Amino acid sequence: MKIVTVKEMRHLEQTADADGLSYATMMENAGRAVATAIAQRTAAEGLQVLALIGPGNNGGDGLVVAHYLHEVSAEVTCYIWKRRVNDDQNFRRVVEDGIPVVWMKDDGDLTNLRRHATAADVIVDALLGTGASRPIGGALKVLLNTVKIVLQKRAAAHRPTLVSPTWPTAPSDSPLIVAVDLPTGLDADTGALDLATLLADLTVTFACPKRGQFLFPGADAVGELLVADIGVPEVLTADGDLQLITAERVCRLLPARPLQAHKGTFGKAMIVAGSINYTGAAALAAAAATRVGAGLVTLALPRVLHGALAATVTEPTFLLLPHDMGVLAPGGSKILAEKLPNYQALLIGPGLTTEKPTVEFVEEFFGQAGGERKRPRKSIGFLAPTQKEIDEQAGEGLALPLMVVDADALNILSGFEKWWELVPARSILTPHPGEMARLVGEELDRDAILADRWGVARRMAAEWNQVVVLKGAFTVVAAPDDQVAVSPFANPGLASGGTGDVLAGTVVGLLAQGLATFEAAVAGVYLHGLAAELVRSELSNAGMVASDLLPVLPEAIRLLRTGGIC
Repeated sequence: MKIVTVKEMRHLEQTADADGLSYATMMENAGRAVATAIAQRTAAEGLQVLALIGPGNNGGDGLVVAHYLHEVSAEVTCYIWKRRVNDDQNFRRVVEDGIPVVWMKDDGDLTNLRRHATAADVIVDALLGTGASRPIGGALKVLLNTVKIVLQKRAAAHRPTLVSPTWPTAPSDSPLIVAVDLPTGLDADTGALDLATLLADLTVTFACPKRGQFLFPGADAVGELLVADIGVPEVLTADGDLQLITAERVCRLLPARPLQAHKGTFGKAMIVAGSINYTGAAALAAAAATRVGAGLVTLALPRVLHGALAATVTEPTFLLLPHDMGVLAPGGSKILAEKLPNYQALLIGPGLTTEKPTVEFVEEFFGQAGGERKRPRKSIGFLAPTQKEIDEQAGEGLALPLMVVDADALNILSGFEKWWELVPARSILTPHPGEMARLVGEELDRDAILADRWGVARRMAAEWNQVVVLKGAFTVVAAPDDQVAVSPFANPGLASGGTGDVLAGTVVGLLAQGLATFEAAVAGVYLHGLAAELVRSELSNAGMVASDLLPVLPEAIRLLRTGGIC
């Protein structure tokens, strides 16, 4: 499902209208979808609803919402900021329904607005749509700020004084704030947010998600995002250079689990990870790879860590490598070279550290020993082999696995000139913004990357010929061929140590099962985010730790397989 600009959305609507889906029908479908979403989340009968109505199509959608909520016995009031109602069929229907209508121009001291906002169980924001100009001022600013003051007073009046951990929770008096298409004051293209904006609990957007709904600060105002089908043909909404990762897409990517399978069916993953101070990173990555279904996972780690990790994670096998004071040291590449042809996927990086012995190991591994590029005899450094080397190895059956490069492996590589030439094409790189800044070099700093995450990920994926997973809220996955996919999840619970190791392990586990690199990254990012949402639903935004995700990864897969999606 593509993420669109305002211009692209207008073109979609124009195309649909030209093909026979009228604007009136799209508006009817949109308003009905919002009303349905509200009814599904509330006891609609007797529900007190305040619909804030503006001019244009957004206000028209709000009038349709009012009609359909009235149909299910909600008590609806339409409060109209301004609107031309001549020949307005939706306004006429609201009047015929007997729904009370209050005009702001007739509510001089806003007594009626405050009264209805105080009593409302649901407030529908249908004031401004995607094409509205900002900043907000005048009467609309007064309207929005008045509602916000009422909401603050309602919340304060029902806030108990906590005197004991067992103090009972007071019933919430906060209404459900529902934005029609997007919250008023949110720029649909840039994510800029007006100070007067009502923060939504639920945003029901139409046909396609809008770019500003995934860009901060605007993303903070969206709440739960629901993309409603308003009849626009799927052929118009499916393709685009910027895609939202959906459950349907990931479900199609999940590896088959045939009944006659054995562990070889689901592939083998090698994970090069860990150091004396970061044993948890190796354990988390290995456990995640097993939890998403890899048939066999092998931890290649400093020999000294074996005892501690063997007692922590029981499923992986181990490949013990040379170490220097508990960190990987040179000499391990030869050992890896002998084993890697039997593996379908390789992860390198979690918990390695950037100590000098490990830097030398990574230099050796990627074929950059002594500061000069060298091509190891078996191309373990992944530089393109010469024809002579290809001929020499033709009978050896050497097959290098697909690769995920994470954490300290990225940090070390960033110190090499033209480091991306040392990594196999279309490998998966999983940097957070700080690591991304180091990989890019002096061209961009962390703040510049955060300001243009989609653009930076797209450009660097093409320049490096790699799949880039730029982590963070709404994680971005970019491929060298200009595909960009955006995660629908932003979860502060993931802002803790080790969650990136779980993501890397999830991705390599999917790679081992036969997914191509871009598809494995897309599916891994989604499953990781969905698992975090499941944990948050049981705990909270605070206190989630990386290991909480591990037992929930299979549940995330089960939900996709059994949720009627695929």
